[in-house]
Amino acid sequence: MLMTASEPGPANAPDGMTADEGAALYRLMTWLSPAFPVGAFSYSSGIEWAVEAGDIVDAASLRGWLAAMLADGSGFCDGVFVAQTHRAATANDHGALHEVAELAAAFVPSRERQLETSTQGRAFIDIARAAWTCDGLDALVSACGGVIVYPVAVGLVSAAHKIPLAPAMHAFLHAVVSNWISAGARLVPLGQTDSQRILAALEPVVVATAARALHASLDDLGSATFRADLASLRHETQYTRLFRS
Repeated sequence: MLMTASEPGPANAPDGMTADEGAALYRLMTWLSPAFPVGAFSYSSGIEWAVEAGDIVDAASLRGWLAAMLADGSGFCDGVFVAQTHRAATANDHGALHEVAELAAAFVPSRERQLETSTQGRAFIDIARAAWTCDGLDALVSACGGVIVYPVAVGLVSAAHKIPLAPAMHAFLHAVVSNWISAGARLVPLGQTDSQRILAALEPVVVATAARALHASLDDLGSATFRADLASLRHETQYTRLFRS
C-alpha cells in the first residue's frame, strides 16, 4: 500500500485505504501545504534577484530557472538530505543522523539561504512536536545535535511517524517547487493560470528528481546551478526587497 503511519489500521479497508494510510496522507498534506506555518512565503531562494537582474522575465524563463534548480541544484540536494535523514531516523542510527544533519546545515551557498532553510526547519520541528505527538521524535531531534534544516526536519518527522520515504519525498519536492512558483508569480508578476501551467510543466522534473534523490548517496551531492547560487548571494545587497532570501 502507499503509506503507513505510527498507529496501525485495519488490514483491509473497503475503500482501499487503511486508517493508518489515511492518517499518513492527512499528515503529509498538512505538513507540506502552503498553509503550514513554517514561513515559506517569506523566502524566494534568490528568485527575487534573478527577476531584478532580468534572468526571469516571464513564465517560460521562470519554468526554465526552476527546472534547473530542481534537477541540478538545491532541489536534488535537499531531496538527498530528506532520503538520508529518513533512512537514518528509521534505523534509529543517531550517529548517521547527526552526520547528515551537520552536512545539510553546511551545504547551503549563502547566509540568506542558511537563514531560510534553518528557520523553516526549526518551525517545522516545533510545530510537529507541539501538534503531532509521536514517540521517539524528541530523541531523534536531540541526535541531530545542532541546526536542523528544512529537508532534514521533513525527513526526520516523516520517519518518526512511520510515513514511507517515497511519498514524503514527492510531497516535499512539490512543496518546494510550489513555493518557488508562488514567489516568482508575485515578482514577475504572473497570473494564477500561468502559475499552474508552470507547476504542471515541472511535474516530470519533480518525479525524475525524486527518483534520483531516492537512489542517491551522500557522495552524489553536488550542484551546477551557479547562477542561482550567485542570485542567492547577491540578494543580500539588493536595494529593494520583498523577500528575506
